Amino acid sequence: MAVPVAAASTARARDEGRAWGVPWYVAAVLVAATSAVVGVIWDISWHRTIGRDTFWTPAHLAIYLGGALAGAACGWLVLKTTFAGTPEQRAAGVSFWGFRGPLGAWVCIWGAIAMIASAPFDNWWHNAYGLDVKIISPPHTLLALGFVGIELGALLMVLALQNRAAGEAGATGTRTGTGRAFQLLYAYAAGIILLNGVTMGMEYVGFPNHAHNALYYKIAAVGGPFYLAAFGRASRLRWPATAAAAVYMGVTLLMIWVLQLFPATPKLAPVFNAVTHMTPPPFPLLLVVPAAALDLLMRRFGAERDWQLSVFVGVAFLAVFLATQWFFADFLLSPYARNYFFGADQWDYSSQLGPWRYRYWRLQTDPITPAALAIAALFAIAAARVGLWWGNWMARVKR
Repeated sequence: MAVPVAAASTARARDEGRAWGVPWYVAAVLVAATSAVVGVIWDISWHRTIGRDTFWTPAHLAIYLGGALAGAACGWLVLKTTFAGTPEQRAAGVSFWGFRGPLGAWVCIWGAIAMIASAPFDNWWHNAYGLDVKIISPPHTLLALGFVGIELGALLMVLALQNRAAGEAGATGTRTGTGRAFQLLYAYAAGIILLNGVTMGMEYVGFPNHAHNALYYKIAAVGGPFYLAAFGRASRLRWPATAAAAVYMGVTLLMIWVLQLFPATPKLAPVFNAVTHMTPPPFPLLLVVPAAALDLLMRRFGAERDWQLSVFVGVAFLAVFLATQWFFADFLLSPYARNYFFGADQWDYSSQLGPWRYRYWRLQTDPITPAALAIAALFAIAAARVGLWWGNWMARVKR
């Protein structure tokens, strides 16, 4: 029975126009998700280096290209599934207003609509109120919801393919390279979502100067265990959380190294810091270290003791992250990190440079105390439990 099933799988791959067993529309939404998150990091660098000179910056175009590409690809997929899909394709879709398509495609479409709607809103906001003081503003919040929708939709589309491939492998007793490709693409999509989450929290956990205050670890304790536990539970890889954290770190490092290659000067007064090239993002958090600890714990506990596992995951994440970032921040604030590789000590054109950039911030107003660490641990345990619940749901997604 394995041979006819394999032949049928090969035929379906050919009919859907797959490359290496991956449908083209899945590749399109992964490219769209990458374009969106790269555009966001680029846009933050543009604001920090040049200022807002026009809405039609290359960074903005990269962001909205992601929305347009994901919307077009998933819109086509929904129309094809609805009007020309096979019974199997229609059965594998979700119905909405009489149309059918994969769940991930619908999430991508809704995300694309939100992104496109945010463009004129953002342009009006800047014209009315000037520059954003914070990363999170009302139009940016709508935009963030949009590209999170695209990233989550891409994740769900790959997830459904991964889970269906695992089911077929279990039924036939065979393992295929296509199933492995879906697992790796899932890790990539998970890493893009993790990168997006860290980018949105850059003001609180991005710079090493925050690494000795309590808020830094409370925020990390909410986001880190949630994402890593969820991605680890739903993946079929041996080191899933570590793989997602490695993707986050790799893409961030590429952005650091590439942005510094482009010369740029500020165009908006007042200019206090003579910037000469694009300002890179801060060095990525070393999430691969606690992620590896989480992978080991989740492998040992399995899926039957999630309440106990969430306690171990939350406490382990906080302990390993604290030990890692506390000392690595010392290095990033030292002269040894002020080079092209680490990209440290590079500040906005509006920054009035001084000794503050080599010091830890909020040490007096928000110190790390046993009570603060206990609160962070509770946050981490709760986040891990919610992440495991979400991961259990994602492990069952097949549509």
